[in-house]
Amino acid sequence: MLNTIIAIIVSYLLGSISFSILAARWLKKIDIREHGSGNAGATNTLRVLGKGPAIAVFLLDIAKGSAGVLIGLWLGEGNAAVEVACGLAAIGGHNWPIYFRFKGGKGIATTIGALVVWAFLPTLIAGIAAILVIALTRYVSLGSMVFAVLLPIFVFVFDKDPAFLWGALVVAVLAIVRHRKNIVKLINGTENKLGSGKKGEPHGA
Repeated sequence: MLNTIIAIIVSYLLGSISFSILAARWLKKIDIREHGSGNAGATNTLRVLGKGPAIAVFLLDIAKGSAGVLIGLWLGEGNAAVEVACGLAAIGGHNWPIYFRFKGGKGIATTIGALVVWAFLPTLIAGIAAILVIALTRYVSLGSMVFAVLLPIFVFVFDKDPAFLWGALVVAVLAIVRHRKNIVKLINGTENKLGSGKKGEPHGA
């Protein structure tokens, strides 16, 4: 029990490391949450800092999601529920980072990192679908939500472990809630497209 609590806390603290905020501070001495879309994630990093930092932030955010699950795998001794709890803790840390006044990103990249370890094949298929949606529409927010909604469906089809299914369902709900303003913009036709160069509500992670 103690190991489980430690694993969840460590995963949350790891997830709370906002590489987007840190990159903006190091490179431009700014708080990225006060620029562009105001989101501390890879998409806004692309908008404010450029491609190089955005790719680095995206990969690091994925890595901390995977690391959280691996911590759960290690300290939870193979208990799937502990792996899921640690993955969700890392995602929660990204969204509500304790180091940065609990104002972070939307967690899509960190979710990818966690789900790659939980359920690789469902994550891969949902990811391909999301990439196709983004390529066709140029709406990163729409692709992110498609990814999140498809996850529990494919986990149910390919992986019968109930812990992973419940984890994927929680991830889907979190993603929709975090993208609620984007949903309104999509309905109203005012959502920014990838590469538009306009400032607006954050698209993705």
